Amino acid sequence: MSLLIMSSFLPAPLNLPFDQNLSALRRRSTPAVEQPRLSPIRCSAAGQSSASRRSANFQPNLWSNDYIQSLAVSSPVEEKDRTERIKFLEEKIRGVIGEKKEVEEQLELIDHLQQLGVAYHFKDGIKDCLTRLHSSLEDLSLKLNDNLRATALLFRLLRENGFSISEDMFKKFRDEKGEFRDGGENHTEGMLSLYEASYYGTEGEMVLQEAMEFTTEHLKNLLEEGSEIMKLRKKVADALELPLNWRMERVHTRRFIEACQRDASILNNNPLLLEFAKLDFNAVQSIYKKELSALSRFWTELGLVEKLPFARDRLSESYLWTLGWTFEPEHWRFREAQTKANCFGTLIDDVYDVYGTMDELELFTHVVDRWDINAIDKLPDYMKILFLAIFNTTNEEAFKVMKEKGLDIIPYLRGAWADLCKAYLVEAKWNHQGCTPPLAEYLEKAHVTINGPLVLTNAYCLVNDLSEQDLARFSGHLAAMKPPSMLARLYNDLATSTAETKRGDVAKAIACCMHETGVSEAVARRRIKEMIKVNWRRMNGDRGGASSLEEHSKRVAIGMARSTHFFYGQGDGFGQRDGDIKSQLVALLVNPIVVEK
Repeated sequence: MSLLIMSSFLPAPLNLPFDQNLSALRRRSTPAVEQPRLSPIRCSAAGQSSASRRSANFQPNLWSNDYIQSLAVSSPVEEKDRTERIKFLEEKIRGVIGEKKEVEEQLELIDHLQQLGVAYHFKDGIKDCLTRLHSSLEDLSLKLNDNLRATALLFRLLRENGFSISEDMFKKFRDEKGEFRDGGENHTEGMLSLYEASYYGTEGEMVLQEAMEFTTEHLKNLLEEGSEIMKLRKKVADALELPLNWRMERVHTRRFIEACQRDASILNNNPLLLEFAKLDFNAVQSIYKKELSALSRFWTELGLVEKLPFARDRLSESYLWTLGWTFEPEHWRFREAQTKANCFGTLIDDVYDVYGTMDELELFTHVVDRWDINAIDKLPDYMKILFLAIFNTTNEEAFKVMKEKGLDIIPYLRGAWADLCKAYLVEAKWNHQGCTPPLAEYLEKAHVTINGPLVLTNAYCLVNDLSEQDLARFSGHLAAMKPPSMLARLYNDLATSTAETKRGDVAKAIACCMHETGVSEAVARRRIKEMIKVNWRRMNGDRGGASSLEEHSKRVAIGMARSTHFFYGQGDGFGQRDGDIKSQLVALLVNPIVVEK
C-alpha cells in the first residue's frame, strides 16, 4: 500500500475508544455508507438470514486490565540502584570472558551465560571466543582427546550459535563396531552432554541420530539403577523429559537460576555471576510488565472482545508467546506488534473455526485480500470491526517503519494476513463439506493457519536494522518459514485435536494420517512425533545467518518451535487458562527472583 493511501486513515488516533476511531475512519473513507451497528448478536451477511452459531465455550480472560496495570508500578529508586549494580557486574563479567582460560572452562562460562539468560549482554565477546575456537577445531579435538563432555559441549555451543561443524568429531568415541563407548571418567556427565548435543543434529547425520538413541537408553538405565548419579538425577530426568534445544528460553532461565541458587557448584561457586543473572532477570521482567501494561490499555480501549464474545481473549498468553520468540529488551517493537497480531489471529481463528458462516468467511477473505476499507460494506458487523482493527493496527506499524526508514513493508504484512485467511477458508470448506484431506495437503494449509508465516514476516519486517536490500531478499526468507511453522502445527495438533474434533472443527494431522493410511490413533501419533524430529533436524541445519537480521529471524523461528512445545507439550495451554501456563505467567511476568542484600 502506498504512503498516499495510508495517509487517508493513519491520522485517526489509535488511542481513541475504538468506536470513535471507527467513526472517524468511515467518515473519511466511505461517507455515503451508514455507520455499522456494532452488534455481536445479529451477525448475518447482507442478503443472508441469521444462522445458528457454534460455541466452543472458551474460558474467560485470565487477568483483568486493572490487575495488569497494577503490575507495572515500581520504585524509581530501586530501579536506579539495580541498574547501577547491573552495570558494575556486567563490566566485571565482561573482563572474565576476555581472560585466558582452559578450553573447557571457557565453554562452561559461555554455556552458563546462555542458560542464565544474560548472554545477550556479551554477544560480541562470545562470538569472538567461539570464532577463535571454531578456527582451531583440529587442535582442539586433539587437546580434548577423549573428553566426551567437553567435546559435546563444544559441538553444541558452536552449532547453536550458527557455526558449521561436522558430526565426525564424535567418531573417536565409538568402538571398532561403530557403537558408542560410555562416557569415560565423567561417565554420566559425558553421556548427558552427548545427549544434549545430539538434539542439534541435521538431516542425514546418522552418527548424531545413533548418539541420541544410545544416550537416551543409557541415561534411562542410569536413572533406574540410581547408582552414581544421585547428584545429577534431576538434571538427567529433566533432560530426558525435554532436551535443552527444545526448551523455551525464558522459562528455562528462571528454572536454571533457581537451581543455581540451591547449588552454587553449578556455576563453579561464582556468586557475582548468579547475582548478575538474578538482577538482570528482574530488570527485564520490569520491562515486560510495562510492555504488557501498554498492550492491555490498547486492547481494552479497542473494545474488540466485547464485540466478539464467542472468541478467546488471550492477551497475557499472546504476550508470553512473544517472549518465547525473542526475549531481549531491544526487540520491544516486535513484541508489541506481534502481541497485537497474536490477539487478532486468535479472533480470526475462532471466526473461521467456530462462528462464521461460509458466506461470511468468503466475504471476509476477499476483503482481507483486497486490504481495502471500501470493500467492507457487505460484511456483517462483527467482521467489519475485526477487519478495521487489523487494518488500522497493521498499517500503523507500517507507517512507523515508513516514517523512520522510508521503507514500505505493507505489501509483506498484508500478504501475510491474506495468506492466513485464504488458508483458513480452505480449512473451513473442508470442514463444511465433511472432508478429511490427505495429510500432506492438510499440512500445506495448516502450517500457515498456525500463524507461523505471519509471525516470521513480522519478525523480518520489524527488525531494528531493516534495509531496502533486506526487503528485496524477503522472498528467499520464505523457505526458512516452513519447518518452524510445521513444528508449531504438529505440536498444536498433538495436544488439541481430540477436543477440537469433539466440537466439530476441521480434521487435524492425526485424523488425516489415520484416514489416509488406515492406522490407529496411537500409530498416527508416533508418526507425527517422528515428523517433529525431522523438522527439528531441518531447522538445526539452517541456524547460521549472513546478517544480524537473518540471525534474528532464525532465532525467532527456533523460539517459535520451543514456545509451541511449551504451550502444547502437556495439553492445550493456550485455550485452557489453568495449569502450568498460568504458573509460568506468574513466574515470568509477576514474581521477581529474590536477591539477597
